[in-house]
Amino acid sequence: MFNRNTGIILAIALAAGLGLLLAQKVFGPSNKGSEGTSSILFYGTPRTLPEFDLAQSDGTRLIPGELRGHWTLVFLGFTACPDVCPTTLTELAQAQKQWETIPDSLRPRVVLVSVDPERDTPARLGEYAHAFHKDTLAATADVPSLERFATSLGMVFQKAPGKHFEQNPDDYSMDHSASIAVLDPQGRLAGLMRPPFNPQAIASDLIKLTEKSAP
Repeated sequence: MFNRNTGIILAIALAAGLGLLLAQKVFGPSNKGSEGTSSILFYGTPRTLPEFDLAQSDGTRLIPGELRGHWTLVFLGFTACPDVCPTTLTELAQAQKQWETIPDSLRPRVVLVSVDPERDTPARLGEYAHAFHKDTLAATADVPSLERFATSLGMVFQKAPGKHFEQNPDDYSMDHSASIAVLDPQGRLAGLMRPPFNPQAIASDLIKLTEKSAP
């Protein structure tokens, strides 16, 4: 019975793995049409994002129109993140410093979207993001809106309760995708960046893309 059950489990796992591999091959990004970039995996065709409405740290709303006209990097995170978020934001800040001379009307944008709205108010999130770089935008929303937004970018997140969560509701972390979504100047999902990140390559690629798309 043990061998039979083990065989069934292995068969299911293999089928799931093949299905994931096929899905990544068919729907995932590739280097085709990468515009000569080294840090970005581009989709064959940019994807229009569904409507979204997030609260920014400066009191304004982050809606699709706000992201047009610039190449934009979107990263999911939260202020209590112990490692991945601060590391990624530090690397992005190093890239941002290299394109500060680009006019503001064309300068690439970096957007941190908090997936922990229970603890991350827009004001707190803004202070956190600006500690890495003054130009970093910060936004959040209610969980259903965040889930729809994350899904449209091909990303996921979920609450990870700690050992004492039942006694302390604040004892939790947030598991989330570590990739960075790349939006083109039309606000469409054009590709993504996967860790580990190279600040120099990111800066070089975004400067190159901005020069190509400038009017």
